[in-house]
Amino acid sequence: MLLFARFAYMPNRLGYCGGDANAELLASIREGSGDESLRRHLRAFAGAYPYLRLIADSSGIPDPFHPSVVEAYWIGNDLLERVDWALYARHLSDRFRGQLNRSAMELLVGKPPAGARAHHAFHVFDVSRRTGLPQGDLALDLCRISWGEITAVHPGAFTVSYRPIVTAGGRLAFGDLRPEHVLRPLDADPEMESATVGDLLAFHWRWACVRLSPGQALMLERYTLGMMALANQTF
Repeated sequence: MLLFARFAYMPNRLGYCGGDANAELLASIREGSGDESLRRHLRAFAGAYPYLRLIADSSGIPDPFHPSVVEAYWIGNDLLERVDWALYARHLSDRFRGQLNRSAMELLVGKPPAGARAHHAFHVFDVSRRTGLPQGDLALDLCRISWGEITAVHPGAFTVSYRPIVTAGGRLAFGDLRPEHVLRPLDADPEMESATVGDLLAFHWRWACVRLSPGQALMLERYTLGMMALANQTF
């Protein structure tokens, strides 16, 4: 649950996802513990939670907040490859039928057999862009999970070197490396307090979520690039 809370905190604080739960999410992150109350709050994330259920059910994992399931959705791992593409297409059709016209729905449900996975990047680049995400490069870049190397540590923030999402020639692409200011909790948070220059960081809406291993960073890059390529087919 805590891993999910780390990625969900900032969009919840901004009012995009879940109920009014940002104080509870941040308290759980700081305390390093979660309870049934936190679980109820996280189930209210109508965008992400159904994906967790799909991933968990496809791998026979009883708890949709199991760390491997949460990692699969936000970062990426092999659990995504266990989700049957036909089941995923039905999942998308059932969830978003009332929000899209016929042609848009046909494009969306055609993505799983072409390689779409139940990853946050696909939701951002293909689903949310059609169902209500504010338009433009900045919105896409803020909403996807970004990653980069910490180059400086400040009170309550990091400077991170990363490549933003941009639109080039009518297609999504990575821009040049640039520094970015990424917020972190001001109070004690073991995960962020021990982060230092050279660490790889995942961040969401310019909020520091977790440090990444090199393998996790590669997995996040792999799925982000893959879902970007699919989005570009119908951008």
